[in-house]
Amino acid sequence: MKYSTPTDCFRHWLHKLALVLAGALVALMACTTQTEQPGKSQALTTPPSEDIKTEQSSNANLPPEAAPPQVLEDMPVSVAPSSRDEIMVTARKHGRTMQENASVLYDAAAGSTFAPHPGQLDHLRMPSEPINRENYAHLDSNPVRLVSEDPVSTFSIDVDTGSYANVRRMLNDGYLPPQDAVRVEELINYFSYEYDVPKNSRTPFSINMEVAQTPWNPDTHLLQVGLKGFEVEAANRPDANLVFLIDVSGSMQDPDKLPLLKNAFRLLTNQLGADDSISMVVYAGATGIILEPTPGNQKARIMNALDQLSAGGRTNGAAGINLAYQMAEQGFKADGINRVILATDGDFNVGTVNFEALVDMVEERRKKGISLTTLGFGTGNYNDHLMEQLADEGNGNYAYIDGLNEARKVLVEELSSTLQTIAKDVKIQVEFNPAVVAEYRLIGYENRMLRREDFNNDKIDAGEIGAGHTVTALYEVSLVGSNSQRIDPLRYGEDKARTLANGERRQDELAFVRLRFKQPDGDVSTLIEQAVHRNEIVNLDSASPELAFAGAVAAFGQALRGGEYLEDFGYEGIRKLAVKGRANDPHGYRGEFISLVDLADSLSVQTNDRVAAR
Repeated sequence: MKYSTPTDCFRHWLHKLALVLAGALVALMACTTQTEQPGKSQALTTPPSEDIKTEQSSNANLPPEAAPPQVLEDMPVSVAPSSRDEIMVTARKHGRTMQENASVLYDAAAGSTFAPHPGQLDHLRMPSEPINRENYAHLDSNPVRLVSEDPVSTFSIDVDTGSYANVRRMLNDGYLPPQDAVRVEELINYFSYEYDVPKNSRTPFSINMEVAQTPWNPDTHLLQVGLKGFEVEAANRPDANLVFLIDVSGSMQDPDKLPLLKNAFRLLTNQLGADDSISMVVYAGATGIILEPTPGNQKARIMNALDQLSAGGRTNGAAGINLAYQMAEQGFKADGINRVILATDGDFNVGTVNFEALVDMVEERRKKGISLTTLGFGTGNYNDHLMEQLADEGNGNYAYIDGLNEARKVLVEELSSTLQTIAKDVKIQVEFNPAVVAEYRLIGYENRMLRREDFNNDKIDAGEIGAGHTVTALYEVSLVGSNSQRIDPLRYGEDKARTLANGERRQDELAFVRLRFKQPDGDVSTLIEQAVHRNEIVNLDSASPELAFAGAVAAFGQALRGGEYLEDFGYEGIRKLAVKGRANDPHGYRGEFISLVDLADSLSVQTNDRVAAR
């Protein structure tokens, strides 16, 4: 055939390509709905999956003209249709979905003007689009509580930071995080705060409290309870017995997994000395020891073991955990740090994979004085729920490593905090004065709540504080008589705001804060008590930079979780508050936070625009 112009030639062959592709699609879909028997085609007899059953049941009540047509007859798959009409006639026999797909492919490939009906392409997914199997525990935000009914709030402290780095990863990748990925207390505690430093290790942390006007609601107040752990210089850190437990399964091949993990452990290795010991255990479908206990100054040997790691196989995480604890017991240092550092995406798929069984396994091993730190890596199949809970039950801490800078923060700058526990089973209990406070709400710590009686029970496990760690908790409180109370009073209820149980009125006290903790090697807790006085309340303009910044981070986390208590306080207000609280920022982490606020603001606008366009 001769063509008058190159354009005519191009159109002719594009037309041919469209026919071939459309015919192939029809044939492929026919193969998925029928099975071939000798001499005769037969309808698929395999029982439908649950998803198919659901779809069928949802169509049962549709009128005949709306219900998708059933497969009526066989389609020969050896002959490719040669025109659009033949394609559509053949596809029409095999149901509306096949007909629409054939039409879409033909029109798109042939260059026709294509305007799909709303929702027509919702069931299609581009082959290159990654499947997201990330796992996050669902947590409902803490509710507002009436002081007259529930005056005492009890919870365990939390020094994990994994949620913040994970949220940062998602924002930098161009999308807002799912609400369950945002644990507000981990966002707040990612940052260090300038609290008073304790003078000695006998009282391992200081208590710092401040009350100011709430940034998002001028009729309420923020009560900040801040702890600062006793700092230990690197030269005075006890000798460490560390076991690197490394996931080398096939899911760890990506650059943000095993390659980043190896670089992170190289950074940590460079911080260790001759009196420290490193063992290395790997796991995939099977487990193995690739480095027996080795002095920390034999860096070439340790680095060589890291260099040999490569990814492949399935993931038997439970077997790896067992072997790592055995190695930690073998090299146990009586007066030192004994810790397993698990580095993985958490995608366990061989051996013990039951969540509760894995957590129970770690809980049992902590009784032997061996802690567990979890370092999370990667995307797509990341199991945040498991990583966070394993660290909690293992008397350790949890961090997510989204880049080498985060690895340096966790394993170099904050190494003493990461490795050395200075107080364990730390609990906080706040009793609010019903004569002064009407309502309160704890921001974050949803999965750290304890019963009131747990506070005095030394058998109840709680969180640990590392050397130099800061821990911050924020309550939003409504004072008696304010216009911001969210809960209406009972018509027939007793007015407990007028009297206290002992008949004594304490109008000068806002709340009474109690803390319990144990020494790292102790079994009996120590009690610390401190009152918060009403005259300590200040306006927002007079609040310290630490409270301002913590408030900004708390608002940011709440905004990412839907912002049901933020009134009209948006990202612009969060940014201004964070700028005010930036203050001393030697490593630039607070400045980076401000950039993330701007990024979330832009992404939320895009999301809202897409929703409005539907």
